[in-house]
Amino acid sequence: MTVLPPELPDFARTPERRAADLFAEFVRRRARRVPLPGQSTARRFATLSELGQRDLSVARLAEGHLDAAAILHELGHHLPVAGERWGVWAARPPGPGVSATRTGEGWEISGVKPYCSGARSCTHALVTADADDGYRLFAVALDHPGAKPLEGTWPAIGMAGSDSLDMSFTNVRARAVGGVEDYLTRPGFQHGGIGVAACWLGGAHAVAAILYERAAAGRLNEHTAAHLGTIDMLLHTADGVLLRAGEEIDTDPLDKRREARTRSLRVRALIEKVCTEVMDHVGRATGAGPLCRDERHARAVADLTVYVRQHHAEANLAELGRLAVAGSAGESR
Repeated sequence: MTVLPPELPDFARTPERRAADLFAEFVRRRARRVPLPGQSTARRFATLSELGQRDLSVARLAEGHLDAAAILHELGHHLPVAGERWGVWAARPPGPGVSATRTGEGWEISGVKPYCSGARSCTHALVTADADDGYRLFAVALDHPGAKPLEGTWPAIGMAGSDSLDMSFTNVRARAVGGVEDYLTRPGFQHGGIGVAACWLGGAHAVAAILYERAAAGRLNEHTAAHLGTIDMLLHTADGVLLRAGEEIDTDPLDKRREARTRSLRVRALIEKVCTEVMDHVGRATGAGPLCRDERHARAVADLTVYVRQHHAEANLAELGRLAVAGSAGESR
């Protein structure tokens, strides 16, 4: 039997363990210095994009912790303290889901919540649940014996390190955060959606890195140079749009102008399109070789392919189309 040393080299760690370690390091060293939405939001988005360029699974975990802090702040609760690592678990696919019941001491939640990123590395989570008066958000400490990750429910190759297992809750004590539907109707919900897209964009930069490295080494032919030119234009455009979105949020963090939803839909749709096209151009420029022989590149492509599918595709584009028509009609009056 081989006994591994306590400090495992990177290749000996599972993707989940590696991402969990880097997530803990980010929370310990950097998280509290990241601005809240409305307070230098462009810098917040730049941090998320940089994390996505390094490792999309780590970015997913960090984004959840930062989003939890923003939600707690916006809804009048204390920010996470040292030693806490938070997730936001709000997936709501068809099925029974999670329910909340009132007790003499507050609330309890029970049920199964899917796609809980950081299921084994978070210490706390904000969890959505159906209560007797509507859809609510609850803060939960994950050391409760009734909170258990369900092994084998995240067999994904892409985003494997995000450890997005289903979580089972059985009579777990919970604290209500905000009122009914506050999680969805607050302005920060739209700002947070752009934060997720910032992670996607970092992932696109990671996928494109192989072509920039070839260019720096003087190994571009005309075919590859044309693909890199297209990629550079796409990434530069998306970086600029993300920067502008952050600046716009800072001028209207409470969304008094009612522009946050349209902004979020536009930015997310653009960045999703950029990610998709960057992956296509890189693949056409390089062929299968890097996907087969370059572990870093192959993981970046697999991770981005999964993560960017959080975009709701044509459903979001249809909503944007209706909002664009309504906006044009309002401007013409």
